[in-house]
Amino acid sequence: MKLIDQLGLSDRVRQFRTLFSDDSNYLATPDGHARVRDASPALVAKFLADSALRQRYPDDAVLCASWLAASVNAIAPDRFRHGLGADLNVELLDLLRRIDLSPFIVTRSGIQRVDLNRFFANHPNFACGTRLRLFFADVVTETSSALFRLEGGIDQIAVRLSARLRGPIHRGSRVTGLHVVRDGVFIETHRGLNTELIRRDCVLCTVPFSVLRGIRLSGMTADKMTIIRDMRYWAATKIALHCREAFWERDGISGGGSFTGGLVRQTYYPPVESDPRLGATLLASYTIGPDADLLAQIPMEQRLAMVRAELCKIHPELSQPSMVCGKVMRAWGDDPLSMGAASVRWGKDSDTAEEERVLAAAPQGGLFFAGEHCSSVPAWIEGAVESGLNAVSQIDAYMQSTGVGAMVCDGGREGGAA
Repeated sequence: MKLIDQLGLSDRVRQFRTLFSDDSNYLATPDGHARVRDASPALVAKFLADSALRQRYPDDAVLCASWLAASVNAIAPDRFRHGLGADLNVELLDLLRRIDLSPFIVTRSGIQRVDLNRFFANHPNFACGTRLRLFFADVVTETSSALFRLEGGIDQIAVRLSARLRGPIHRGSRVTGLHVVRDGVFIETHRGLNTELIRRDCVLCTVPFSVLRGIRLSGMTADKMTIIRDMRYWAATKIALHCREAFWERDGISGGGSFTGGLVRQTYYPPVESDPRLGATLLASYTIGPDADLLAQIPMEQRLAMVRAELCKIHPELSQPSMVCGKVMRAWGDDPLSMGAASVRWGKDSDTAEEERVLAAAPQGGLFFAGEHCSSVPAWIEGAVESGLNAVSQIDAYMQSTGVGAMVCDGGREGGAA
């Protein structure tokens, strides 16, 4: 948030309402789609049917575990969920039986459910020390009431930062190689049929490793080359619909996100920030990992039609001929500039994950690295900011220790950094 303050955007910070944060959000269950406020009986029944329990657990632990399992089902791709194995439910129960859950159980119209936001706020590290720690750290973040957005769009950060940049920004060239040498870095670039080799004392590389491993690299250690080659990335696909109106508000939904299952997976209801006569945006589908890969394989028009048809089960208004005014789809796994949405460390123990982060962020001579893949919070913009600040400190220390790129305020030599 410090960066937001420095960029003068503090007055635009708003809470981001996430999955299950509205009682009227929908949740896919074996009995069909249910409102969040009504879903507990179906979730508990499914949880018990899927669990091989050899002992009796407290009812509140079973209820809470059922909602945690529902969160896993909503957030994790299908292949990852199956990889957790059949013992997941028992693991959850064993973790929860040691916690007083009564403060997090709410009753409405005779139906109990768990307030996951409050539970995670009070027990963010409940899975610490288990194979589930990193995964549930992301679940905690993704379902947290402490998520924020910027009114007017997150791109305001980039716009404000770009306005503060000094010196020229060269665009339109494709970097095809990075070569670390004793006293700097050579950048191999292509523009049309022209090739140019540029030398700089320091270079900051923010390219995802999923893309970086596709260009020519030299002068780096074997460990660095291995982490660039092996870092795992997951795709993500989003489909947004420009609707004539925020019809979901008549359905009692004021925001948050639904888990609709199927190809759609997650659906979000952003607030209407402009003139309501201009319509409203529905984030119809958000998928990650193998689920996103599966969706991206379907031809675009067919994909959009399938998502719309699935959503009509809970939002029949979408079938009205004039309801959808426009549509936008983005598949980060197919974008040559990203080749994925984010790095992922789920399934790794804490020591392995930290070792991977340190190695990813480690400079190679005058070549430095930043991006969410180099941070302690991969996939989030906080991670990009964190790693960028760390890289700036590394570059400053390097330039001072080597004497390269010195800057003199009274008009002396300006450093060669890229």
